[in-house]
Amino acid sequence: MKTLRLQLRFLLPLAVALVGAAYIALPLLDQVTLRWFSRDLNSRGALMVNALSDAVAEALLEPRADRLATLLDRAVQDERLFAIAACDANGVLLHATRSFPDGLSCARSLAIANRTDPRLKLAGGAVHVGIHVVTRPSPDPTGAPWLGAPGASDWAGSGAALATEGRVPSAMEKVPTSPASELVGRLVVLHDMSFIEKRSQDTRRYLIGFIASLGFVIALITVSVAQLSWRGWVKGARAIMRGEGLVSPLLPPPELAPFVDELRNSLRDLEDEYRRMQGPPLEWTGEHLRSLLQTQLRGDQVIVVSNREPYLHEHCPEGIVVRRPASGLVTAVEPVMRACSGTWIAHGSGSADLESVDGNDRVAVPPGMEDYLLRRIWLTPEEEQGYYYGFANEGLWPLCHVAHVRPVFRESDWEAYRQVNQRFADAVVAEARGEDPVVLVQDYHFALLPAMIRAKLPQATVLTFWHIPWPNPESFGICPWHKEILQGMLGSTILGFHTRFHCRNFMETVDRFLEARIEAEYSTISVQDKETLVESYPISIEWPDEARTAAWPSVAQCRQRVVDRLGLPSDLCLAVGVDRFDYTKGILERLNAVERLLEKAPQWIGRFVFVQVAAPTRSSLDEYRSFQDHVERVTERINARFGRPGYRPVHLLAQHHEPDAVNELFRAADICVVTSLHDGMNLVCKEFVAARDDQQGVLVLSRFAGAAREMTEALIVNPYHVEETADALQRAATMPAAEQRERMVSLRSTVREFNVFRWAARMLADAGRWRLRARVEARVRRLGPR
Repeated sequence: MKTLRLQLRFLLPLAVALVGAAYIALPLLDQVTLRWFSRDLNSRGALMVNALSDAVAEALLEPRADRLATLLDRAVQDERLFAIAACDANGVLLHATRSFPDGLSCARSLAIANRTDPRLKLAGGAVHVGIHVVTRPSPDPTGAPWLGAPGASDWAGSGAALATEGRVPSAMEKVPTSPASELVGRLVVLHDMSFIEKRSQDTRRYLIGFIASLGFVIALITVSVAQLSWRGWVKGARAIMRGEGLVSPLLPPPELAPFVDELRNSLRDLEDEYRRMQGPPLEWTGEHLRSLLQTQLRGDQVIVVSNREPYLHEHCPEGIVVRRPASGLVTAVEPVMRACSGTWIAHGSGSADLESVDGNDRVAVPPGMEDYLLRRIWLTPEEEQGYYYGFANEGLWPLCHVAHVRPVFRESDWEAYRQVNQRFADAVVAEARGEDPVVLVQDYHFALLPAMIRAKLPQATVLTFWHIPWPNPESFGICPWHKEILQGMLGSTILGFHTRFHCRNFMETVDRFLEARIEAEYSTISVQDKETLVESYPISIEWPDEARTAAWPSVAQCRQRVVDRLGLPSDLCLAVGVDRFDYTKGILERLNAVERLLEKAPQWIGRFVFVQVAAPTRSSLDEYRSFQDHVERVTERINARFGRPGYRPVHLLAQHHEPDAVNELFRAADICVVTSLHDGMNLVCKEFVAARDDQQGVLVLSRFAGAAREMTEALIVNPYHVEETADALQRAATMPAAEQRERMVSLRSTVREFNVFRWAARMLADAGRWRLRARVEARVRRLGPR
């Protein structure tokens, strides 16, 4: 019914417009009709006078007026003749019938007849005025007098003909005739035009009725066809908005094919243009991000889900203390949450976490600022062992990192992984204030979570960010539950990776194992009725503001503190590495490079020191314990080989360091070494660059880290190639200050512009566009027939 009303709103004005057009055309139609009837009347007058030509000519030449009157009165009995008058050759009125208008002279009659519109308006209606000449043969030729001889008709015929030729003779002008005739007089014939008015009115009624009937028929046919096809069009439009029905076996109807292509191309072009117009400001900040949330997401609720919590409450001798864990994820996402003021759901793993929450397992953080809520989920030791240590870190972690450690997959671990993902999904539903929150799912611990959230909150916008690399299809196929993981991840509205390379790997994996429509041009994957955008969002850090950097100790002070604390030589080249104790970080490879450097350049013995900060992690896993033992043995070997009294070339600090301590180490160092064997991004290199406001220092960066694609001014190395990495350390140690400054200025500019707020803004802006698309689809659905 709503569709019918909408169609009538369009068709009724169309019908009115057609009728209006008919009324506008009527004056033109009247003019054309009048011209036709004028020619008709002139022809009728000429025929009538021709029939009376002999008698009229004789009557005009005779002195008897009664004969002329008899002829004219008899002729005027024709129902379409109003009056007739006879004028002599000099324009003097000789006789007129009874109905001939008083005051109408021969001269005035001729003037009216010569007009384009030879009508005379009288009290009883309009009459047509026609002038017909009467001639007779010259005395010599034989034959009867005639009317309208060829010579006379050149310009002395009907008024209409004279007007057409542009020659209007005066009343007394001599009319040239043929050589064989002479002018005798003129007849003024007045034709009754009332029948023309009647016919014109009838024509108007017929025309208006015909156009109105035609418009009604067109409207009726249009409404009928629209009603019959509207349901199919709406269904097709919905399918287009969802990406359905565009490939076999769900091909659209042939008549929808051009509409499908045009609509989809237009939407894509609009989205691309929108993204180009949404260029980032000079520097993204928390305030800019808050503004974006209020404008593009209209202040919608933001929920973050991760395994690692941003703050730990732990028991210490001095009481309960709050710490930030060593995690690149926390480093990146925590500033975003402070800007969004949402809710962060995470596993509560601190020894005092349970004592620090309220009755709903929530605590406001950061301490003293309380920018957002932290909702903690409690796991049993068995759940943590199966979900976190088992499937996530013995299975998915080595599977996704090409680090030559075999993944282990157990059925019990998979069951625990599914159960914990479901518990987090239930927590998201419990924390959601409405039906369409924006949910940011973080990392490989929650591959099943997006689809679980989608099942309970279909209108939610789920943004999943995969912080680690994505392997090729052959490698991922090792996982026994690869299809379930892919289906879970494709519950996301937007799925983000660090690089385009990882995006392509994921799409190739889906293409290999699932039935899906993949549009590489637009980076979308459609499975059933769900479309997922697969996009690269290089993650970054929060750029330190001026107030924060002003509180930092100077570079010289930081260096002196590190030298004093570690007992280092005063004149040294200091290289640092900051990582978790993880086999993917390339710690062994960089130690081998340091050893090779000291072998090749003995002059550095006693002057080159490498400090490795390695926070213990996942120590319950055999691979990690074995790896840590191996690193410690290699460190002891190098120190035993090149150490001297008061000098150790390698300092291994296997303990957690707070952010301020790490920043101090970065500011004191000459070189930062990042030699990841396979990494999603690696934020250590960006933290080092942000700490160097003196524009000095050299970054040695693995080409297998995602950051290598952005930070090209670093010394890019292959960590597996020991010789190449050792040479890079040598070059970094001897790099002139001017070159260091040039490289560091460019690196700092990149990290400052492409900071964590821009990373979040790009994802949230894309989420805003997709939420708008969902609203358009819903509107199309509401417009459909009931």
